[in-house]
Amino acid sequence: MSVLGVYGVEHASSLVYYGLHSMQHRGQEGCGMVSVDAENRMHRHRGHGLVQEVFNEAKLSALEGNMCLGHLLYTTAGGGRNTDNIEPRLFLHRTGSFAVAHNGNIVNAEQIRNYLESKGSLFQSNTNAELLAHLIKKEAEEPRIFTIMEALDMLEGSFAFVIMTENRLYACRDKHGIRPLAIGKLGDGYVVSSETCAFDVMGAEVLRDVEPGEIVTIDEKGLRSRNYSLTSEHNMCAMEYIYFARPDSDIDGCNVHAFRKESGRRLWHEAPCEADIVVGVPDSSLSAAMGYAEESGIPYEMGLIKNKYIGRTFILPTQSLREKGVKMKLSAIRSIVEGKRIALIDDSIVRGTTSKRIVTMLREAGAAEVHVRIVSPTMKYPCCYGVDTTTQDELISAKHSVEEVCKIIGADSLAFMSVKECLASSNGKCAKMCFACFDGKYPTPMTHDISEINKKK
Repeated sequence: MSVLGVYGVEHASSLVYYGLHSMQHRGQEGCGMVSVDAENRMHRHRGHGLVQEVFNEAKLSALEGNMCLGHLLYTTAGGGRNTDNIEPRLFLHRTGSFAVAHNGNIVNAEQIRNYLESKGSLFQSNTNAELLAHLIKKEAEEPRIFTIMEALDMLEGSFAFVIMTENRLYACRDKHGIRPLAIGKLGDGYVVSSETCAFDVMGAEVLRDVEPGEIVTIDEKGLRSRNYSLTSEHNMCAMEYIYFARPDSDIDGCNVHAFRKESGRRLWHEAPCEADIVVGVPDSSLSAAMGYAEESGIPYEMGLIKNKYIGRTFILPTQSLREKGVKMKLSAIRSIVEGKRIALIDDSIVRGTTSKRIVTMLREAGAAEVHVRIVSPTMKYPCCYGVDTTTQDELISAKHSVEEVCKIIGADSLAFMSVKECLASSNGKCAKMCFACFDGKYPTPMTHDISEINKKK
């Protein structure tokens, strides 16, 4: 998922369109926008599909105004595949209309939802955006910034919320700093985005990241900051660097390409192999493969080609679709790999579907040996923060040893990066990360006492 907001810029919806398009890798199931025109009226359009399928020139023209909020949908645990779950969510209220978009996952959502329903709230979707909206409006007579702060402090999990009212944006990040959110400057206006790669296509200048536990208010007065939590820490999701983000994005001050390339260098020292060529799995592993090749002195070759019209298979909603997607997505270049011992660099092994298919493909193209090297630790624990791995049954490394996984995927050898070296790949720019899917150490409480919510209300 990703969020993108624009404040104070003409033709804001067109800018959001290009920004969302640049972040299409974060969600391919649906997208939406809400804009605010000069008369403070809100306009919305949303639908299933890619950005270019949901929006055209006529639909963008109808989204008038110099404020716009956009969202890309990637369905995670608990999120059904229906139009009501496509954000931004738009809410009409006597104190003023507002829209909410969200990236991440709230781990105590069920408890809060049950509490709100017991107080009379009615829900139309499974989105965390709607959950936050109900919390905000439970105390509608208070100034909105205080109700937002109270609401955010009740939530446990990962989130980057952007709230758009009739005259301002609120950019909010979880107190554990698990999900990214950045602020940019564009002319006299501002943009907020899940990734800074969106700023480049929009022509915006990166200002800074929203800090964990911070709310940044953006309006005619400029930027104002408040902290809604007494405690905060940086626990950026390691998979943002390893897999999710584009290599040209900077997250918490660390460039994604630089991180991945350094991880490849470090992986060579942890898990060297005798090979004739280094081949990276497109696209997220190419930077790491370059680093592995440079450090080892083994030539880097483009042994795999990706069909650019096929999206990411990991984030497809069903296993059968993922398997079909892998077959369509990649092909091996026989003239490059035939007779060669290959060091195959990939970002992760989750279910094993992609790895097994790629190793088979390389062997069918004549590869003499395939040595798989993974620039992340073994994924053994489910993620509850917005990645669609909700049970250990889905994770091949949770049920099998490295040797067993190697045999299952058909490789000649297999090695994973350690947690220590993965963290060190930031070259000191990240003192801490969330490695919960690797080591089972979750930065947030996994249970939440509903009485604590009642005390706060």
